[in-house]
Amino acid sequence: MSTNSAGPMSASELRRRVRAAEAVKAKTREMAAENALTARETAVKAAKAKEEADVTAREAAAVVLRLFDNNAELVSELLGVPAEELEREAKPVTAARAKEIIESLRARAERPRSARPRKPRPAGAETSSPASGTPAPIVAADSSRADAA
Repeated sequence: MSTNSAGPMSASELRRRVRAAEAVKAKTREMAAENALTARETAVKAAKAKEEADVTAREAAAVVLRLFDNNAELVSELLGVPAEELEREAKPVTAARAKEIIESLRARAERPRSARPRKPRPAGAETSSPASGTPAPIVAADSSRADAA
């Protein structure tokens, strides 16, 4: 038997401490396995999200090139992306898929926008009137200025 500062340790106390140490080891292993499983699941989800984003980027490159008559130089200037990169990204996308995306974009653009009713502003919230008390100039429909009466 070993002794500690409180005196000799009984056999039952020693067994209890060994069991406690083994329980801590088991719990640590369990937590490590759980952590590894969670990290692996997160990595799989991230890889899937990255692949989806890559596909979306490739499709977008193909669509924009198709809409600009495959003028990679012009699109390159507009987007600030090298023309070679645009062409490389667009290459794996089929013409049928690009047409499908373009049609869905056109359909979305043609849909009437729902006019949401505006919330009335509180009386003290008006910021367009000048603080000096003089009336603000009114802009006519032809964009010329007219004096407010």
